Amino acid sequence: QVRLVESGGGLVQAGGSLRLSCAASPRSLSGNAMGWFRQAPGKEREFVAATSASGAITYYADSVKGRFTISRDNDENKVFLQMNSLKPEDTAVYFCAARRSTIHYAGTAYDYWGQGTQVTVSS
Repeated sequence: QVRLVESGGGLVQAGGSLRLSCAASPRSLSGNAMGWFRQAPGKEREFVAATSASGAITYYADSVKGRFTISRDNDENKVFLQMNSLKPEDTAVYFCAARRSTIHYAGTAYDYWGQGTQVTVSS
């Protein structure tokens, strides 16, 4: 079993930046693909970004490409989402997820989920 805990969310003005972190315990995430997803009020959960186990391969949703960067530190069992040039439409609860297999963009493919962290972008 893997427990994922997100942090780093908050309130930011449009154009600002936030860095989300996802910490895993108790075991290593080094063999897992990791993803970030988000869910806005009244909307379905959507894919944001994903990284392979090594970090060599990354996927991004078109809506965040060029603004968000996913990275990981396997020594610290953490995954990060650097979010720049934030827009009001980025407002959502952001979730970290782990998959016991290769990188994937579908939420249904992930095995473990965190509780989420709120990101609010004001205009």
